[in-house]
Amino acid sequence: MIYNFQTSYLNLSEKLFQKLEPVKLPAPQLILLNEGLAKELGLAPSQNSPELLLKSKAPFAQAYAGHQFGYLTNLGDGRAMMLGEHLTPENKRRDIQLKGSGRTKFSRGGDGKATLSSMLREYLYSSAMHKLGISSSRSLAVFKLNHQVYREKIHQGGLLIRVMQSHIRFGTFEFASRVCTPTEYKDFADYVIDRHYPELNEENEKY
Repeated sequence: MIYNFQTSYLNLSEKLFQKLEPVKLPAPQLILLNEGLAKELGLAPSQNSPELLLKSKAPFAQAYAGHQFGYLTNLGDGRAMMLGEHLTPENKRRDIQLKGSGRTKFSRGGDGKATLSSMLREYLYSSAMHKLGISSSRSLAVFKLNHQVYREKIHQGGLLIRVMQSHIRFGTFEFASRVCTPTEYKDFADYVIDRHYPELNEENEKY
């Protein structure tokens, strides 16, 4: 299993992300693997070394904003980290993200962990939405972790590997508009256009 990683997002303003250390997880055990998605990504997972699914050279957490309790609030990946941007054999760029990987500066007092049961539910829901033709994130794998997670009761820890075209949100624009300079904000908008809407570069009023 070898990801073909690039990380173009890190060329943007550092206000938009937090660089992280490679994740160290307690005894990860592969529970579910989406073999069809792995094939689409051009990956060849090995049952002998599934931990390679978790490897990254330059992981980071993204910042974004959101509306909570009637107010716009600065948020971010509080229990997730981006492993990198994987280029498929068809040269399609896909974000590979870990969910439940631990605390970041965006955790806001949370533990950054996830329960195994909630990660299994997300795997099932995302698979169902894909089969129904509803565009959303997709789940590549679920791992069981050797730690406990405290919610309303004690749960087994888990981890999800999530795949999307990118994890840029409406809230990423809202966050950038609050913290970035006009030049940094333009660079971000240009990045999104180049990555997702390159046809707009032919328009006089592309923004």
